[in-house]
Amino acid sequence: MKVSQLITLFVCCLLSAALALFAQRAFFAPAASAPETSVIVTDAGNESYSRSYSGSLPTDFTVSASKVTPAVVFLRAYSSSVSRFEPGPRGSVTGSGVIIDKSGLIVTNRHVIADATRLRVVLGDKREYDAVLVGEDKSTDLALLKIKPEGKLPFLTFGNSDSLQIGEWVLAVGNPFSLNSTVTAGIVSGKGRSIDVLEPEDRIESFIQTDAAVNPGNSGGALVNTTGELIGINTAILSSSGRHQGFAFAIPGNLAKRVLEDLRDFGEVRRAVLGAYIQGVNAAQAESLGLKAAAGVLITGLRDNSPALRAGLKVDDVITTINGTDINSASEFQEQLSRYRPGDRIRVNYVRNGRSLSLKVLLRDKDNNPRKLVGRGEVQD
Repeated sequence: MKVSQLITLFVCCLLSAALALFAQRAFFAPAASAPETSVIVTDAGNESYSRSYSGSLPTDFTVSASKVTPAVVFLRAYSSSVSRFEPGPRGSVTGSGVIIDKSGLIVTNRHVIADATRLRVVLGDKREYDAVLVGEDKSTDLALLKIKPEGKLPFLTFGNSDSLQIGEWVLAVGNPFSLNSTVTAGIVSGKGRSIDVLEPEDRIESFIQTDAAVNPGNSGGALVNTTGELIGINTAILSSSGRHQGFAFAIPGNLAKRVLEDLRDFGEVRRAVLGAYIQGVNAAQAESLGLKAAAGVLITGLRDNSPALRAGLKVDDVITTINGTDINSASEFQEQLSRYRPGDRIRVNYVRNGRSLSLKVLLRDKDNNPRKLVGRGEVQD
């Protein structure tokens, strides 16, 4: 073969290889990572920070799971009766708890430990302790326990549950059927859900709904985001069989954090009241009241000398925001109000006769007592 033919053949081979490489990169390379969208959110302490939401590519949950599981504990509550929430051997109920402080503070559901004569906690490393009850709150089904461990414990910090987006990935961690440190994944299916599972008249139900698998024994366990922040306490399921059917509900982390702070500091919840009877707004009411949309809550009555009445609110006013947070339902209103203490001042935006107005309200306790104000000061506009 002539030298010129060899050179031509060599050049053709190079061109073919280059063309193949170009085609492989252009048509067969993995898709680039989806761009991230940053949004600014405000946490419970009124500090703004950025959160990024990735695209729809598969998510690796291993880092979050490894961070969370050591801080989720197994609980056994011994009593003379069995809770209707958690079927189990007579005389004891099992559930989950979350360590929220290195010194041994543990949050769980009240229904897990109700009427217990002894509380036993098993840590992820198999150490066992007796726990004492610091305080409990029927209105939110939360309880705070305390153990005295040797050394510091792994614990979870609360994230901002207000920033959760519908469709965002979450993990549920607990002990279903006494299977320790079980991790399941799902998405946020809804927010501000009320399912009438709690009994007190002043119950506060504004649950995070998720389709993560939650079963008996998960109660009191952790609902976390993909960075391992605690954004909810798993509490209830809706099921015809008593087992997971894709409808699980968790107490929002921001609400739980506020309740637990009071249980830690006072042994009870110092709950603020507005003194107004409210209901959700439907489309017909929105039109007659001059609202742009069927949102907010309608004031249907006011208690005598109540904070709402003293501030100037009236029957048929529609409350649309509390301290800048939109109110879309009665359950959201209850959740937002429950984050404040008697003595706090809140900014209320409302609509009256089609006009948007605003005022400040000094909250009081359930007995309307002005001498028992424990608020943290005036809320800024």
